[in-house]
Amino acid sequence: MLSKQTKQSILKEHQIHNKDTGSVEAQVALLTHNIKSLTGHLKTAKKDFHSRRGLLQMVGKQRRLLAYLERRNPKTCEALCAKLGIGR
Repeated sequence: MLSKQTKQSILKEHQIHNKDTGSVEAQVALLTHNIKSLTGHLKTAKKDFHSRRGLLQMVGKQRRLLAYLERRNPKTCEALCAKLGIGR
C-alpha cells in the first residue's frame, strides 16, 4: 500500500491546514493513489479477486466522496479532479 513518506507527501499537497488528515480532498487524494497502484498490480495478477474487491470498494468510496464534495463545493471538486487527473 502506501509508505509513510508517500502518505505524508500526498497529505501535505492536499491538506487544508497543518494537521488536516481527514478532509474530503485529502481522502480522495489518498484513495486515488491507492487505486492507481492497485490497478497496476491487478494488470499482472489477473486472478487476484480479493484485491479486485478491495479496489471496487475504494472506487465506490472515492465516488461517494466526490459526489459529496460536488454537492458542497462544485468548484473545489472540479479543481481536485483536474489536479488528480480523474474524470468526473
